[in-house]
Amino acid sequence: MAFRFESLEIWKEAINFSSSTYKITRQFPKEELFSLSSQLNRAAISISANIAEGSASDSVKEFRMFLNISIRSGVEVISELFIAKERSYLSDEEFGELYNTGELLIRRISSFRNQLKL
Repeated sequence: MAFRFESLEIWKEAINFSSSTYKITRQFPKEELFSLSSQLNRAAISISANIAEGSASDSVKEFRMFLNISIRSGVEVISELFIAKERSYLSDEEFGELYNTGELLIRRISSFRNQLKL
């Protein structure tokens, strides 16, 4: 492994989470392609991207900042899932599965962030 982030479980989980959002947005109406689908997928990608970017930081403080951004992106995904559910693009089951996975991922990133010593 050449990069620090490759060994982080939270990064791997974030990659899997973004794959799940991509799968689910494929079923959204075509008119959502450049709006909700795109925004949801970009926010999901941002989770892993910020973990990776932060892992290259020279300081713990900076890494924690990127983890905070990653958490915020996760919360953004959750909010967008509510919108998709409200518009009937997701079943209750699909929503629940993504919600639970996202919530757990956010908690794990928060826990990892809190373990980093300044």
